Amino acid sequence: MASTIASKIGLHSLRKKQTKTFNVQIATMDADMEFSCEVKWKGKDLFERVCRTIGLRETWFFGLQYAVKDTVAWLKMDKKVLDHDIPKEEPIVLYFLAKFYPETAEEELVQDITQHLFFLQVKQKILEEEIYCPPEASVLLASYAVQAKYGDYDPNVHKPGFLAQEELLPKRVINLYQMTPEMWEERITACYAEHRGRTRWGDEAEMEYLKIAQDLEMYGVNYFFIRNKKGTNLLLGVDAVGLHIYDPDNKLTPKISFLWNEIRNISYSDKEFAIKPLDKKTDVFKFNSSKLRVNKLILQLCIGNHDLFMRRRRVDSLEVQQMKAQAREEKARKQVERQRLEREKQLREEAERARDELERRLLQLQDEAHMANEALLRSEETADLLAEKAQIAEEEAKLLAQKAAEAEQEIQRIKVTAIRTEEERRLMEQKMLEAEMLALKMAEESDRRAKEAEQLKQDLHKARESERRAKHKLLEITSKSPYTPPPLSANAMPPDIPSLSFSTENLSFDFKDTDMKRLSMEIEKEKVEYMEKSKHLQEQLNELKTEIESLKLRERETPLDILHNENTEQGNTKHNTYKKLTLQSTKSRVAFFEEL
Repeated sequence: MASTIASKIGLHSLRKKQTKTFNVQIATMDADMEFSCEVKWKGKDLFERVCRTIGLRETWFFGLQYAVKDTVAWLKMDKKVLDHDIPKEEPIVLYFLAKFYPETAEEELVQDITQHLFFLQVKQKILEEEIYCPPEASVLLASYAVQAKYGDYDPNVHKPGFLAQEELLPKRVINLYQMTPEMWEERITACYAEHRGRTRWGDEAEMEYLKIAQDLEMYGVNYFFIRNKKGTNLLLGVDAVGLHIYDPDNKLTPKISFLWNEIRNISYSDKEFAIKPLDKKTDVFKFNSSKLRVNKLILQLCIGNHDLFMRRRRVDSLEVQQMKAQAREEKARKQVERQRLEREKQLREEAERARDELERRLLQLQDEAHMANEALLRSEETADLLAEKAQIAEEEAKLLAQKAAEAEQEIQRIKVTAIRTEEERRLMEQKMLEAEMLALKMAEESDRRAKEAEQLKQDLHKARESERRAKHKLLEITSKSPYTPPPLSANAMPPDIPSLSFSTENLSFDFKDTDMKRLSMEIEKEKVEYMEKSKHLQEQLNELKTEIESLKLRERETPLDILHNENTEQGNTKHNTYKKLTLQSTKSRVAFFEEL
C-alpha cells in the first residue's frame, strides 16, 4: 500500500516537472519559421531565439508584431508571451518586422541581413502604397530591385518579357499612365541597364534602393489620429528624427515638427498624451488619441526612436564598434573577392573574344579556300577547252596542207599535159591561172591556220601556267597555319572555358593591410563623390519624369500626387521641410500646435 502511494506521488511530481510548450510561427520578410516555446518564456526569450536563428545582431531596429482588433501591437520584452492579448490558437502567428528606422541607412545598417530585411520591408510598403512614391522614383526603385535579384543586365539573358511576372510598381502608378506592361518593362529595363558595372552585387543594389527610399516623405513614419485641446483632428507622425504634426489630408508635409533632442519627457494618462519640452520656459503640450492601446503604442515608438536618436549622437558601444570592424573586414574581403572575380570575368571575356576571332579567321580561310577551289576548277575547264580547240586547229591545218599539196600536183599535171589546140591551151591557161590562184589562197589559208594553231598553243600554255599557280595557291592556303591568338599565361585564364586549357593554381590573394588601406581610400572617395551622385540621381529622376509625363492621365491623380507635385514645384523636400519647421523656437511651435 505504501509503495503504491509512493509511486503515485513520484508520477505526480514527474508530471509537474514536465515543461509545457506551445508553437509559434514567426513570419519574417524573407521566410516563415516555427518554434516550440516554453510557457514561461518572455518576449525577450522568443525574440532572441529568432535573432540567433537568422544571424541578426542589430536587434534594436526590430520587434515582434501582432494584430489586435483594429490596430497592431509589439511584443514586450519583459512580459510573458502568453500574457499578451494575442489569439491563443496554435500556432500563434507573430511578425518579425523593423520597428524603428535608421536616419541614414548607409551609415547605420551594418549587417547584410539587416539591410536585406529593411529592403524587403520598405519595398513591400511602397508596393502596398503605405509609403507614397512618385512615379519616376518608382521606376528607378524598380530597376534597383531588379538589379538586386538578377545581377548585371545581360541582353542575351534578360530578353523582353522577363519581368512579366514581377510586381515592381504600385498599382496607383500603373493606373496613372496610359502605358502597357511592355512599355513599363522597357522603361525599367532601360534604367536597369544603366546600373551595369556600378552595382554588380545584390547588397549594393539594395543599399541604393534604401538610399533613395529614405528620402521619401512617408518613409519610416508611423501615423496616429489625435486631437489637440481645441478638438481639431490632426495626425501625429513618429519617426527617427522626432514628432511631426500633419493635416489629416496631407501625410507628406508636416505643419509642425519637434526633434527628439528638444523633448525631455513623454507620458500619457488614459487617452491624454503629454509632451514635456527640454526648454523649461515652454509649457507641456497635450493631445488626445482615440484609444488607450494607441497611446501605449505611441509611447513605445517614442521611447525607442528617442533612444536611437541619442545613441547615434554618442560614441558607438563596444558591441557596435566590433560589428562595424567585422563589417569593414568582411567588406574588404568581399572587395578583394569581387576584384578577383572581375579579373576572372575579364580574362574569360578576352578568351571568348580570342575564340570568336579565331573562329572568324577560320571561316575566312575556309571561304578563301573554297574560292580558290572554284577558281582552280574554272582554270582546268578553260585549259581543257583551249586544248580541244588547239587540236581541232592543228587537224584543220594538216587538212589544208594536204589539199595544197594535191593542188600543186594538179598544176604540175596540167603543165605537163600538152594541149594541141589554142582553145585548149587558153582553156588550160585559164584553168592553170585559176588553179594557181586557188593554190595561193589555200597557201594563205594554210599560213593563217598555222598561226592560229600557234596562238592556241600559246593560250594553252598560259592556261596550264594559270592552273599551276592556282594549285600552288590552294596548297599554300591548305597548308597555312591557322590564326593563333597571343599566348596567355597559365594563371591568366579562367578554369571553365571550353576547349581552352589553363590553370588557376597561382591565382591567390592574401588579405593584407594594404587591402584595408585601399578600402579606406575607396570609402573616402565614395564620400567625396556623394554630392555628384545625388545630382546625377536628381537628373535621372527628372529625365524619367519628362519621358512619361506626356502619357499621364491627369484625371486619375490622387490627392497625394497633387500634393507631391506642389511640393516639387515649390522646391520642398523632406529634409529642407524639417529644417524650416525647426527654425522657430519650441515655445512658438507649441503655441502654434495649440491653436490649430
